[in-house]
Amino acid sequence: MQIKDLTIDEFKVLIRETVEDALQDILLDPDEGRPLKDSIRQQLLAIQARQSQEKRAIPSAQVMDELGLN
Repeated sequence: MQIKDLTIDEFKVLIRETVEDALQDILLDPDEGRPLKDSIRQQLLAIQARQSQEKRAIPSAQVMDELGLN
């Protein structure tokens, strides 16, 4: 069977399956299921702790006040 012989719905299914297969290939994690080295785990935990203690953003109103834009 050739593509020209497919119905629109069959063609859509073919495209959808092709895209799903391509995304799975791209997004596949080759290290999935493997244990983390303890040193990497400690680094990730340290980053997470540091980020949870930091302010992530300054409110826009505060920035405008500091720049005299209000």
